[in-house]
Amino acid sequence: MKHFTKLFTDLDQTTKTLGKIKALVEYFEKASDQDKLWAIALLSHRRPKRTVNASYLAQWANELSGLPDWLFYESHHVVGDLAETITLMLPAEFEESNYSLTYWIDFIKALEPLEVHQKKEKILWAWSQLNETERFVFNKLITGSFRIGVSQQLMVKALAKYANVKENIIAHRLMGNWSPDINTFQDLLFADEGTDFSKPYPFYLAYALEDEISSLGDPEDWIAERKWDGIRGQVIVRNGQLFVWSRGEELVTDKYPEYHVMLSLLPEGTVLDGEILPFKDDKPLTFNHLQTRIGRKTISQKLLKDVPVSFITYDVLEWQGQDIRTCKFEDRRKLLEEICSKESTVLRLSPRVMFNTWEQLAEERARSRDFLSEGIMLKRKDSIYRNGRRRGDWWKWKIDPLTVDAVLIYAMRGNGRRANLYTDYTFAVWDGDQLVPFAKAYSGLTDEEIRQVDRWVKVNTVERFGPVRSVKPELVFEIAFEGINKSSRHKSGIALRFPRMARWRKDKLAKEANTLSDLNALLKITENT
Repeated sequence: MKHFTKLFTDLDQTTKTLGKIKALVEYFEKASDQDKLWAIALLSHRRPKRTVNASYLAQWANELSGLPDWLFYESHHVVGDLAETITLMLPAEFEESNYSLTYWIDFIKALEPLEVHQKKEKILWAWSQLNETERFVFNKLITGSFRIGVSQQLMVKALAKYANVKENIIAHRLMGNWSPDINTFQDLLFADEGTDFSKPYPFYLAYALEDEISSLGDPEDWIAERKWDGIRGQVIVRNGQLFVWSRGEELVTDKYPEYHVMLSLLPEGTVLDGEILPFKDDKPLTFNHLQTRIGRKTISQKLLKDVPVSFITYDVLEWQGQDIRTCKFEDRRKLLEEICSKESTVLRLSPRVMFNTWEQLAEERARSRDFLSEGIMLKRKDSIYRNGRRRGDWWKWKIDPLTVDAVLIYAMRGNGRRANLYTDYTFAVWDGDQLVPFAKAYSGLTDEEIRQVDRWVKVNTVERFGPVRSVKPELVFEIAFEGINKSSRHKSGIALRFPRMARWRKDKLAKEANTLSDLNALLKITENT
């Protein structure tokens, strides 16, 4: 555990890529193979299942601290993180121990079948064996809140350097259904992977285009497509079986029974990259429709009829069992057109957007909402399919967001380093003389603006509700968002997609903010496109 705690500290204390890679390589050189495997799993968001209710952990820590209940919970509101609050409140005394990371992971998993009093006894013992930093890491693990700023690409670079294996090979091996409970470190990094027919490829991700479109050079060098608002996925046909993966490395085959027709549409040894998208009457539906299917354990016949799902494919990564990612995109695209030549309502080819000049493409981009699209994807004709987010060959050129001006009515403390600042806001629009809440947002302001709003909130509080304060309805912000839909779960009847603060409208009074009628009018416009 000491090696992993040092790694956690080193990663947390640097923002430099080379510094993080150095810390990871040093850890891999010192830790046991099983600890290495668990470190990779934890940093890849493969956390152990929560086995103790968080409220019990808070109660037991509070008892140990000897503090009044109100002070513990008020401290939690200020700190903003339960694991950190518990760590700060526990007595400083501990017995020096040297148990491994794997030991503590197994310890956490073994708590699941125990009675509450048995769990308490075990947890109190664990806290007594760990120093403050080790306790913090342990508490993060047991509360299910362990996360740290290490991207998959950075992990790949560190493992490639440590194991002297090419990055693209490491990236592929980290995909799919591997687990420290069933795999070894040697298997993960060095074993022949020919038997895992389900394994997807690492996804290639595009950067947002922020420069002028003309900076990309000759339009002739590029292929354009619509950018779809669904779930990125891979469809795999291998060994006579179908596998569907989401970009979040979740195997979702059973969630989309429509896709089983792929076994007859695609030949053996095919892997397609594309978008899981609701499609009906030959038109894409909104992401809001797709959300009605996400998280459902069973899909009813009515839901299958109301929200049928297609796979909008835009790349082929494997053909007849051969990895063809290093072929030119233009050639992969021609092959994809042949693959999708059979007419199907489930497997659909993402159509090209034809253009000769950047001005023509800009006009097509402006029409994106007519197609329920988020904008344009641009791919260089001679580009290979890489892994992770890379600059140069693939770009997403999104349309400008929709915006409304809204009034700040509630503010809540943030988390982690922002725990002492009011950073999470609720906004409202006018419905007659009343303000109706319709969106929450926490991103978009500069650090200095956040500090200014925080100071204003503390001076202009009307009521307090734990970490939340209602404030005088005076500040106006421009709220940007990607989509708008009806919602029965919100008082306004409206739900926004990806709301964020575009700017602080210091030039506007609260009475000049938009109305609920404005939102409904915007909803009608988007529904009719």
